[in-house]
Amino acid sequence: MKLPIFKYNPDPIKLGVIIEEETICPVCEKKQNYVYEGPFFSEDEVEGICPWCIADGSASHKYNGEFQDIESCDDVDNEEFVDELIYRNPGYVGWQQEYWLSHCGDFCSIIDYVGWQEIKHIENELETDIGRLCEKYGLSIEEFKDILEINGDLQGYLFQCNCCKKHRLHADMA
Repeated sequence: MKLPIFKYNPDPIKLGVIIEEETICPVCEKKQNYVYEGPFFSEDEVEGICPWCIADGSASHKYNGEFQDIESCDDVDNEEFVDELIYRNPGYVGWQQEYWLSHCGDFCSIIDYVGWQEIKHIENELETDIGRLCEKYGLSIEEFKDILEINGDLQGYLFQCNCCKKHRLHADMA
């Protein structure tokens, strides 16, 4: 069975939040070959959710849960975008609280976990975000470049606008 397509997380397998592993989904109660391993905010401890129950919103509905905290998101122009992101889209795993960036009035798609080596070729495109992150963490641009590393003390999260394709960058410290 083909995995659902998620607007804001186009490759959840690459990000490690959906893995190929047999499960009995607690939502649909079907045997599935893929399972969600990312953040899910609910009063219930829930494991084994399948991607199809994320995509159709049934997992969020059954457990009154969210895949992303709306307080940890940029603003967007449409409430339907918010509903899709928090109720029908797999999250990503961050060091601290995951934060979702936006552009062109909609949420961006999470592309990958990154360090400086993975994004140095688009430094100019990310200049505003790099400046914001340097200010947030009290770092010079050189310090930022030196410590931004996948699984390092400062990890980056690369996003891309679904409309204009501009890249955005978020980062947090371990």
